[in-house]
Amino acid sequence: MCGIAGAVNFKLVYPALMGTMLHRGPDEQDGFRHNNVDLFHFRLSILDISGGKQPMSLGDRFTIIFNGQIYNHLELRKQFVLQCKTHSDTETLLMLYEKLGEQMLQHLDGMFVFAIYDRQNQNLFIARDRAGKKPLYYYSDGEKIVFASELNALRSQLPLEMERNNMFHYLRFGSFYKSYTPYVHVKELCAGSFMKIDCNRLAVKQQKWWNINDYFIAENNDGFDVALEKTDQLLREAIKNRIASSDLEVGCFLSGGIDSGLVVSIASEFVSKLKTLTISFDGEYDEAPLAKKVAERYSTDHTEVKISFNNLVNDVEGILTAYGEPFFDSSAIPSYYVSKAAKEKVTVVLTGDGADEIFGGYKRYIPFKRYDFFNENGIVSGAASLLKNLLPASHQKKTAYNLFYRTLSLATQKKLQVYLSSGVDIFEDYQQYLLAEENNYLREMQLEFEQINASSMSGLKKIMNLDFDLFLFNDVLVKMDIATMRNSLEGRSPFLCKSLLEYAPSLNDGFKIKGNTTKYLLRKLAAKYLPDTLTNQPKRGFEVPLKQWVNHQLKDMINDYLTASNALSRSVLQPQFIQQLLVNQSKIPAEKRAKMLWTLLSMEVWHQNTYLSASKSNN
Repeated sequence: MCGIAGAVNFKLVYPALMGTMLHRGPDEQDGFRHNNVDLFHFRLSILDISGGKQPMSLGDRFTIIFNGQIYNHLELRKQFVLQCKTHSDTETLLMLYEKLGEQMLQHLDGMFVFAIYDRQNQNLFIARDRAGKKPLYYYSDGEKIVFASELNALRSQLPLEMERNNMFHYLRFGSFYKSYTPYVHVKELCAGSFMKIDCNRLAVKQQKWWNINDYFIAENNDGFDVALEKTDQLLREAIKNRIASSDLEVGCFLSGGIDSGLVVSIASEFVSKLKTLTISFDGEYDEAPLAKKVAERYSTDHTEVKISFNNLVNDVEGILTAYGEPFFDSSAIPSYYVSKAAKEKVTVVLTGDGADEIFGGYKRYIPFKRYDFFNENGIVSGAASLLKNLLPASHQKKTAYNLFYRTLSLATQKKLQVYLSSGVDIFEDYQQYLLAEENNYLREMQLEFEQINASSMSGLKKIMNLDFDLFLFNDVLVKMDIATMRNSLEGRSPFLCKSLLEYAPSLNDGFKIKGNTTKYLLRKLAAKYLPDTLTNQPKRGFEVPLKQWVNHQLKDMINDYLTASNALSRSVLQPQFIQQLLVNQSKIPAEKRAKMLWTLLSMEVWHQNTYLSASKSNN
């Protein structure tokens, strides 16, 4: 795991890069310049520490910078008879590209972003892995192209201008839709995509080389027992490969859920006295006791990271600013803390990321197993609206009534709004207070939604497909990349291996949701490895007491940011509505109000500490 940066028709300012991305690669830093192309690499040495130095060249034609890990690279060397001089997967990529070109991507099992410069043809080939685990942002204005692993790195090189219209994506969705960012001329290379840059003409061609939709649509006739056995086999192989592809010790994040529990139980077979880490804090969602049961069963070297949040007011701005963009997901806070603690013990950790999106782990999936809420039905919508108006709002997140109330809300919505309400559900039902035309900023998202909704997939597969493409890509993986890399820690996700990504989506809906049980197949698999008390636990992850934060620890900070004379919130949201949120005089459910205020705080932290501060320094 590393950091990369590059440019065409622009010379990178190396000291500024060092100031923004050194944490991604503290072990080695080096650059490469040829004609109008500039490449730079930050290395976190994990595999072939002595032979994997980058930028790496093959003869006098190809040069690569690479962020990630290819777990099957040794098998690929045998399959394609590659005569390599090092043990590095970077060299494997170079030789595969020389032999297969872009077709190499179909054979890779790993997390990656790499840029290969062809001096002979004067072009750059940049590719990203299937799920988009490794990030890449690029600036293109017709005169120059600059790319980097983090937005803050681009900000250090260029005087970027804010794209105000994209802020409405963030307020509705909690992140930026797919390739969108908060800046003009800046895009994110999407998951499963590659781009070719003609370095002479600055022409850019993008193409999707892999799409999860192909596997959600595919038919799979495997029975439950066969699917259970295959999933066990594929997961075990993925975990084994992710441990073997490291010259350093590998540990695991461990929550009280079945995803990380499965990873830990299998990993402990391949690592003696496996190091595991979990978060413990006071509150209703503390899963440390459940995690401890798994640690005890497998005799891991277990660490509980006790968080009091007493220093939250001092830490929150620094944690959020690291993202380089407004970032809604409040679990970024505990994710940062546990990553910081993990780095004291290991440099590589395994996580359970991706299991929910391909095996059906979210409670919001339960209603979609029974009914396709994306297809409009006037009778159902009218009845649900009437009943919802008669019932009190739900103020408790983890209750049966909350699930029932949210299901009613889904039935009252239409098309894309159904998805937005079922997910982060921030400003849904209050979008009229946003100072923009909904059809303008949601147009591209609506078009993609219509394509998926018009397919023959079930309602469950539709929402899981959307979550993989949007929520996993724009939120979950961004959160863990920044949380880990900010602490020079590499996170590896066995559930996002090539084989599971191309198998699990096609499985029968009943294997994922059965009655009110989520991740049914994985729970049955977990029964083989984990204590009974864990296999029936609901999905939680690193939950935080958000209502307590906005009403106590962060109350003054939120008020200061949102009432500042230069607050961005005032230009995107009606000021009267903001005031109602602050004084809590509205009828908005407490959980929803907390999410709204946190969303606005995160936006203001970015606006003040990243955007405005950098603009002042550039002036």
